[in-house]
Amino acid sequence: MSTNYKGVDYFNIDALLSEEERMIRDTTRDFVTNEVIPVIEKHNQEMTFPRDLIPKMAELGFFGPTLPAEYGGMEINNVAYGLMMTELERGDSGLRSFASVQSGLVMYPIYAYGSEEQKKKWLPSLAKAEKIGCFGLTEPDFGSNPGGMITNAKKVDGGYILNGAKMWITNSPIADIAVVWAKLDGVVHGFLVERGFKGFETPQTHGKLSLRASITGEITLQDVFVPDANLLPGVKGLKGPLGCLNQARYGIAWGVLGSAMECYATALEYSLSRIQFDKPIAAYQMTQEKLVWMLNEITKGQLMVYRLGRMKDDGTIKHTHISMAKRNNCEIALTICRMAREVLGANGILDEYPVMRHANNLESVKTYEGTHEMHTLIIGEDITGIPSFRVDYKN
Repeated sequence: MSTNYKGVDYFNIDALLSEEERMIRDTTRDFVTNEVIPVIEKHNQEMTFPRDLIPKMAELGFFGPTLPAEYGGMEINNVAYGLMMTELERGDSGLRSFASVQSGLVMYPIYAYGSEEQKKKWLPSLAKAEKIGCFGLTEPDFGSNPGGMITNAKKVDGGYILNGAKMWITNSPIADIAVVWAKLDGVVHGFLVERGFKGFETPQTHGKLSLRASITGEITLQDVFVPDANLLPGVKGLKGPLGCLNQARYGIAWGVLGSAMECYATALEYSLSRIQFDKPIAAYQMTQEKLVWMLNEITKGQLMVYRLGRMKDDGTIKHTHISMAKRNNCEIALTICRMAREVLGANGILDEYPVMRHANNLESVKTYEGTHEMHTLIIGEDITGIPSFRVDYKN
């Protein structure tokens, strides 16, 4: 890995940032350099999450930082939040995923769709990481088509009975609360399912070759009683969970650049020190072409998310903008990781360097929160007016 990381900023985007935005970026960068990078490879090998870092992450404000202070947030803008996600993912995609889920998929829906009582009960404790949350949407048979979900809710006296199953759920094995989406009379609603509710189980997923330093599990619901007070009252229909996914996708679009930047910096440093045929491999044209391509794509990705963040802050953003940034940046970040491995040669597969770990992680990040293909079709519909993915299949 890069031993003297100072960031990657070929177009001096720093000059466009406020002092507060740079401070938040630098604080997160220092945390990752000093606290995460020294331990993350061991956690990756052992398939564990560095849970001892969670209190420090909460102390630094990584959970729900854009929310109002009364609910535990820091009220930072979306560019600052994006910079934070970039630095966290420079450490590991699992670390950024943890923060993204807690912030964008748990705290956001409670803040946007919850009652005042729900906000006061949950948001401050989630911001302090006294409580951990997870988000239950994806099912064994329904990923890209969440509207087909089978998980259902039935109204009973005093609440609801939930039945169903969710999978690929970040944090579920350690979560105190799950934001679960289920159909009530055929319409999607959100429910806050608490640890300890009878029939609520969260088995861990084993055997992953990607996101190994992230806790992944399932959610099973067998006649789980959820009281009336735990229904999210502010939304119904798919716009609820899709609104949450937009928050997560926004963080991903920024975050994956951190993986790309770390791999580029590692490849650059390695190429300057690796001597072959009496000179560093950085002196060879083919190596320089790789390094230039990596830097070029990182720079384009940085400019894209910078503009994305400013549009999010001024309210002019569309979900298709987020889809384009997520789609583009995941693709180029994964390619950069693979290209960095080529620069490092055989050494690129060693855990001494972060390249293979980032590449493996990005195979998942490119898929979750909307696959590359689905985001392509979302943008395609926007520019043509023709939805190409709503097809009625006949057996």
